[in-house]
Amino acid sequence: MNGGDEVGGSGKLPQPLDWRFSQVFGERSAGEEVQEAGVSSAVDIISAIEFDKSGDHLATGDRGGRVVLFERTDSKNASGARRDLEGTDYPLRHPEFRYKTEFQSHEPEFDYLKSLEIEEKINKIRWSQTANGALFLLSTNDKTIKFWKVQDKKIKKICDINTDSSRTLGNGSAASSSNSNSTNACLTNGGLPDKVNNSLSNDFSLPPGGIPLLRLPVVTASHETSPVARCRRVYTHAHDYHINSISNNSDGETFISADDLRINLWNLEISNQSFNIVDVKPANMEDLTEVITSAEFHPTHCNTLAYSSSKGSIRLIDLRQSALCDSHSKLFEDTETPSSRSFFTEIIASVSDIKFAKEGRYILSRDYMTLKLWDINMDSGPVSTFQVHEHLRPKLCDLYENDSIFDKFECCLSGDGLRVASGSYSNLFRVFGVSPGSTETTTLEASKNPMRRQVTTPSRPSRSLSSITRAVRRGAAESSGVDGNANSFDHTTKLLHLAWHPTENSIACAAANSLYMYYA
Repeated sequence: MNGGDEVGGSGKLPQPLDWRFSQVFGERSAGEEVQEAGVSSAVDIISAIEFDKSGDHLATGDRGGRVVLFERTDSKNASGARRDLEGTDYPLRHPEFRYKTEFQSHEPEFDYLKSLEIEEKINKIRWSQTANGALFLLSTNDKTIKFWKVQDKKIKKICDINTDSSRTLGNGSAASSSNSNSTNACLTNGGLPDKVNNSLSNDFSLPPGGIPLLRLPVVTASHETSPVARCRRVYTHAHDYHINSISNNSDGETFISADDLRINLWNLEISNQSFNIVDVKPANMEDLTEVITSAEFHPTHCNTLAYSSSKGSIRLIDLRQSALCDSHSKLFEDTETPSSRSFFTEIIASVSDIKFAKEGRYILSRDYMTLKLWDINMDSGPVSTFQVHEHLRPKLCDLYENDSIFDKFECCLSGDGLRVASGSYSNLFRVFGVSPGSTETTTLEASKNPMRRQVTTPSRPSRSLSSITRAVRRGAAESSGVDGNANSFDHTTKLLHLAWHPTENSIACAAANSLYMYYA
C-alpha cells in the first residue's frame, strides 16, 4: 500500500466486508452487572487496547491498573495464508488469540503536595520495538508512564529424586535387618557409621515406621516457559495535568507524552529528564480557550507529529523548526457555519482521538458526532466526514446533563487504509468505507451475534459538514429513542475503545470488562 492508494485510488470499489464474531474474553454472565466508576468492581472495565505492529500480540489495560497481554495462537504465517486465500471459495479461519500474562502496571497514589488522589487506571498503552524475543511496551495512568519488558523465562522443575522412597530406616525394615545395612544407609546419607550406630544403640529411639532416607531433588530446566514482566523505567514528575496520550517515535528511541497543556519528548533510556516541545498554557489561565486532547507521532517521519484540541482543530508540527514548537506547520479545521452554531457546538467539536494512517498520508479524527479523514497535504477541509451520532443531536441537552456528551470515543483505521471504525452507545461500533464513492456503512454490536440492521448513509463528500447534516436529518434518524439503524439507544453502555489489526481485517473492542474480537 502506498500513500496515494489509501483511500482507494484503484478506481474499483472494494466489496463491503462480512463481519463475524471471533472470540470474547471476560464475557459477563447473564444478569451480571458491572458497576460504573467509583465502585470497587469497576476495576475490571477495560480502558485501553492496542495491537503491536506485527498483530501477533494484543494488550489491554483496565481501571484497576492492570495490563493483560494476549498472543496469537494460529499459524505464524496466518496473515500471508489469509491473503493467499482471499478471493477463493475456501473458508478462512479466524485469527485466534489466547491469554498470555498479566501484571499490575500502576497502583493508586496520593499527591500530598496537591492533596490529589491519582487513579491507577491505564489511560494508554503503546507497544515499542521488540528485541531478543522480548516484548516492550509503555503504559500510563494520569501522571506516571512506565516502560515494561515481558520475556519468556524457562521454568525449572523437580524432575527426579535421587533415592528410592520405599527404603526406610526402622524396625522390621530392610535397612534395619543388620548392622551392615544400617551402616550402608548412613553412608548413603553422608553420615559417619560409627557415630550413627552408637546413637542408634544407646539413646535414640526410632519413630513408628522408621526414618526415610534423605532424598535430594534434581532440578532441571524444562522446555516450558512462563512470561515474566519487569518494569524497566518509570517516567514521572513531568506533567501537572492528566496524561491523555503517549506515542512512540519511528526512530525507536524517543516517545511523547501529552496532557491538557503540554507535550513532552522523552528518550526511552532516560527517565529523569524530558523536553517540553509544546506548551499552550497562557500567562493568565483565565485566557485559556482550548486544551490538548490527543497527540501522535507520524508513523515514518520522526520529526513530525500531530496533536488535536478541544476546539476541533488538528495541528501538524515539525520538530526541526524550533526547540519549542509554539507555531504549527499546518492547521486543520472544519468550521461550522454561523447559522448552525449552538451552545453545544464547541463541546461536540472537541477531538477525542486522532490516528495516522499506516503510511502517514492521512489523519483520522473523532469528535463527538463524527469521524473525519484529513489529507495532510490539504488543510482546507476533511477529505471525508462520517456521521456516527447524528441521531443524538435532538438529545444533546440530556447528554449534557448526564455528562455523556464528554465521553471520549477512540477511532482506528484498517491497515490498507480503506476503512475506518469508531464506537458508539449501546455497545455498538461502526465501520465505514473511505474509498471515493463508497457507501459501505456497517453497524455491529459487541456481542456474540454482532450483526445489526445495516443501512446506507447519505453521500459523504465531506468538505461541507452542514450539507451532510441536512441530508441525514431528512431521514428517519430524527427519532429520539433510536439511532440511524433503528437500534435502541442506551447511553450507559458505551464502546469507547477499539483497535484494528495492522495487517488484517480484524477488530478488537471493549464493552465494559469484556474484550470482543471480530474478523471479516
